[in-house]
Amino acid sequence: MPSPLIAEKYGAFFHLARQHQVIFYYVGYFSQHIVAAMADAVKLQLEVAGVPAPTRRKLFSSFVEMAQNIIHYSADALTPPSQNNGELRHGSVCIRREADGSFLLLCANPIAPPVAEELRVKLGALRNMTLDEIKQAYRQTLREDTPEGSKGAGMGFLTVARDASQPLEFDFDTADASGDSPVFYLKAAI
Repeated sequence: MPSPLIAEKYGAFFHLARQHQVIFYYVGYFSQHIVAAMADAVKLQLEVAGVPAPTRRKLFSSFVEMAQNIIHYSADALTPPSQNNGELRHGSVCIRREADGSFLLLCANPIAPPVAEELRVKLGALRNMTLDEIKQAYRQTLREDTPEGSKGAGMGFLTVARDASQPLEFDFDTADASGDSPVFYLKAAI
């Protein structure tokens, strides 16, 4: 006999995801292999849905950058923080279609408390830049050496901001008394 609890608990999530036109959602541990598999699924799903090529490219590159950011910077890791290859770090990523045909990409992951202020400053400045300034910063960053300790010199945020149709939105859940890391949220409209 079927269990009504399954439909009650999972059904609410399923219907909420459909109501919000979620076309892709993943929460769990991220690795390079998992991101590659997700990227293949997202790419195929966008092609089958008939999303125009320029929009597919922007969605795909922004999706990959958000996932890479989780791999490199999530504070919830199964691998040691010093490990720079084969990391397994926790977070979530979501792609949803808006009523007007545009898309929202959202990601979330816990971060080390000192990183929150760095991100707030970096993303605050990025929100105030024009598209031309973002493109210029992107080109300049390509020419520069990657700073020590960085895993991309900020290219990911510049890529997502360049491809977004609106300024990036971000937020933080503050760490609570239990000592949990704050959670970083990023949203891009494509």
